Amino acid sequence: MSDILITDDGPIRTIRMNRLEKKNALTLAMYQAMAEAIGTAATTTAIRCLLIAGGPTAFCAGNDIGDFMKAAGSGALGAPILNFLYALARCEKPIVAAVNGNAVGVGTTMLLHCDYVVAGDAAKLSTPFVGLGLVPEAASSLIAPRLMGQARAFALLVMGQPLTADEAKAAGIVNAVAAAAETDAQALAAAERIAALPPQGVLESRRLMRGSPEEIVARIDEEAEAFKVRLQSPEAQAAFMAFMSRKR
Repeated sequence: MSDILITDDGPIRTIRMNRLEKKNALTLAMYQAMAEAIGTAATTTAIRCLLIAGGPTAFCAGNDIGDFMKAAGSGALGAPILNFLYALARCEKPIVAAVNGNAVGVGTTMLLHCDYVVAGDAAKLSTPFVGLGLVPEAASSLIAPRLMGQARAFALLVMGQPLTADEAKAAGIVNAVAAAAETDAQALAAAERIAALPPQGVLESRRLMRGSPEEIVARIDEEAEAFKVRLQSPEAQAAFMAFMSRKR
């Protein structure tokens, strides 16, 4: 079975991460599949809303460690990762997310691009970038301070302080907290409500609220350049070695 499941049901396209044995850690192939699913939705008139979901106990554990170590060796994020981030930034269709379990790294930063997020009551959001000697990505250094304020964004992105579902709701990342068994259903209901609205009205309103996507893309690129430099730094190399030692 595919690690990314794409299903269209009426006006809703669901993009489900399905690598459950690895807690939905994202491989480069998974990034590319999600980028293509988001991109083709833009030209599919029947699709009015996207729903991103994970499994019942894990939303996304961040990057696959094997792919990430290859990136560390090459000193680059990798085209599929950037394609996914660009697709999120440029997507004109509303995006809903259903989050159960841990959302680590990009599992959290992708939520900043979503319009409506339902989190299970046991969900936890975290961004361990700086602890690995790196910098935040997905334009989170731009979006998070705007969304949740400088102080809370610093605690999340720099200090790596995790957020519970309720804390993420208070910070403005999450719209609603649900019992874990109800997360997907509540997210789907929200997507259906959005899809039932006049589509051009939704499109124009969303454009006005979000501003220019190119500002987001420019920050993604700026972060990616800083990320490449940090990948080669002594701090990051030492952090990776310590991380891999713990994994063994």
